[in-house]
Amino acid sequence: MYLKEDIAIVILNWNGKQLLEQFLPSVVQYSNDAKVYVVDNASTDNSIQFIKVNYPEVNIIKHNKNYGFAKGYNKAIEFISESVLCLLNNDVEVTHKWLDPILNAFNSDNTIGIIQPKLLDYNNKQRFEYSGAAGGYIDSYGYPFCRGRVFDYIEDDNGQYNDTKDILWASGACFFIKNSVYKKLNGFDDSFFAHMEEIDLCWRAFNENIKTLYVGTSEVYHVGGATLNNQNPQKTYLNFRNSLYTLVKNTDRYLLGRLFLRMVLDGIAGARFLLQFKLLHFVAILKAHGSFYLNFSRLLRQRKQLNRRSNYYKVNSIVWSYFIKKKTLF
Repeated sequence: MYLKEDIAIVILNWNGKQLLEQFLPSVVQYSNDAKVYVVDNASTDNSIQFIKVNYPEVNIIKHNKNYGFAKGYNKAIEFISESVLCLLNNDVEVTHKWLDPILNAFNSDNTIGIIQPKLLDYNNKQRFEYSGAAGGYIDSYGYPFCRGRVFDYIEDDNGQYNDTKDILWASGACFFIKNSVYKKLNGFDDSFFAHMEEIDLCWRAFNENIKTLYVGTSEVYHVGGATLNNQNPQKTYLNFRNSLYTLVKNTDRYLLGRLFLRMVLDGIAGARFLLQFKLLHFVAILKAHGSFYLNFSRLLRQRKQLNRRSNYYKVNSIVWSYFIKKKTLF
């Protein structure tokens, strides 16, 4: 049976002193008995000194350079022994008793390996937040979407997702995972650097028959885009590239057919950016595909070492369902 003292709350930080000043207080206040860690990716903004002076009870793991999201967590978790990890963005406000429903869920079913709470928008607390909303799925071509958020369509929170639900992926903004599961799956894929590494990890968990669960009775508020916002072409590059990485590694035996159609859909997305005069985002997709081609043989080698299951997708094409059929609820 898991207790609060079995939880390690692990916050990755890079030059986020202002965010720590704003959001670390709620984590410390509402996480009694859990152990709080801040993993610092070689910040230069006095983040470490701020923590030492104001929150001496918080444990610090300091990296010698910026390893990004994936490797930053991987290297830190080597030194963390608690049974349950909560990987928490430094721009998340947690709420009173947020950990209780999570522990209850883990203790109810030992096949559950990963959990996400309800993710709401810090700046508009009646709306779901883009990065995870009420739990994530993918379509057959590897495009992610969430209950409560499909592409740019975001729902208000009217209690419609106050449930507990099996999902395919949990948001990295607030990501609970058993330490044993994290290590069994060899953690995040370092090559992702940042963005979509949690989807890859959850998909690998699914292929190993490990459940990922959404628990809507636990709520947190996420700013989103505090480190890299949606208007940044670097985020476009990482999302398109890492989505292709994830598809090759984890999809079922229909890889080539799915990959061909995915390339067509990415081409349409690139044309859309051109029509919107977003040239840097168009270039970001080209760069993402270039990097993907250069790494294709490595991805195939990884694929051969992984188990794969069919029936991973919620809909065949979220692009078709959303843009053509105008469907927003799944």
